[in-house]
Amino acid sequence: MHIPLWLVFAMVALVFWGITGVTQKLSTNAISTELSFLWFGVAMIALALIVLPVVVPHWHIATKDFWLAVVGGTLNSLGAYTSFAALEKGGKASIVIPLCYLYPLLTISLAIAFLHETLTRLQLLGIFLALVAAVLLSQEAPPQTDRPKI
Repeated sequence: MHIPLWLVFAMVALVFWGITGVTQKLSTNAISTELSFLWFGVAMIALALIVLPVVVPHWHIATKDFWLAVVGGTLNSLGAYTSFAALEKGGKASIVIPLCYLYPLLTISLAIAFLHETLTRLQLLGIFLALVAAVLLSQEAPPQTDRPKI
């Protein structure tokens, strides 16, 4: 059985991002959103400096493509920052991270509108179930109160 390379990369990303949710919560339990985000940026720069000599980029790109990459990186960073803030402000990692990672639902809507992509009935069912999951995940149990034993 042949596994497509894109699927391998997607599964590796899933593992990395799955672990990241816990590390983000642990860091924001100990330090501020701003400091967590600063170290996130330092790690990104360090990784870029390691990757750069290995994968020589093609520097001649269209201005539009350059700015799309810049905007994409900026939006990605703002998403990371706001997820750190949600975790620091008391959000549980088991709720915040899955809700944040429902962003593909917005991507799907934008892809339909701007890229003229289409969905099958099964994919629409998946979107519906993801929305149901978001609602269910956002429901927190009321705090337990100790009642006196009679």
